[in-house]
Amino acid sequence: MTDTNLDAVDVSGIDRDKSPLARADYDSVRIADAVRRSPHFTAAYANPGDYDVVFSTPDTGDGRAWRLVLEDPAPSDDDMLGKPVLHEALAAAILNHPDFVAATPDYPNDGDITIHTRDGQRYLAVLGIATDEDTALLKQPAPAIPATPAADVAYAADRLLTSDPSDSERATAELLNYVAATWDKQDLPLREHAQAVVCTLTR
Repeated sequence: MTDTNLDAVDVSGIDRDKSPLARADYDSVRIADAVRRSPHFTAAYANPGDYDVVFSTPDTGDGRAWRLVLEDPAPSDDDMLGKPVLHEALAAAILNHPDFVAATPDYPNDGDITIHTRDGQRYLAVLGIATDEDTALLKQPAPAIPATPAADVAYAADRLLTSDPSDSERATAELLNYVAATWDKQDLPLREHAQAVVCTLTR
């Protein structure tokens, strides 16, 4: 890990068509943005054109961070993928929900995903083809999920991050995500303050 400043980089004002940097040079910035949107991380930073992503987690100590380095992969004859691999896309979507702490595709069983919930439950999810009866369920309204304070806080933070936030709004969202991810470790006044901020944002 390395000491660093974790202020987020905002590239929304960059004209990509006129930028001298190739689109691939923003891959590290997009990875950092994806990390910031996850409730499992507190901050992330990457510069256009660099191949490093610096990020922190709720367990990272003050002034410390992790560093992800993008390197050239080993030579391969595999075709380039034009769309996400289904089980990997599912794992990423599950992991991005605040109620889950792990969602790992199992190899070589490409249809299997190991899932861990925040409450300590563990599952092996096996991907398969749905029956016609199951497929018909997709036309029905989704059942309501009992709300939890941590989920409400994380949801409000994610909505704020996807609304073209200002620097102060992004900082607020990152703080809310941190509180949601560490909800059980926070004292009551901070939880109540986070819920009050969420109420203000949703009015």
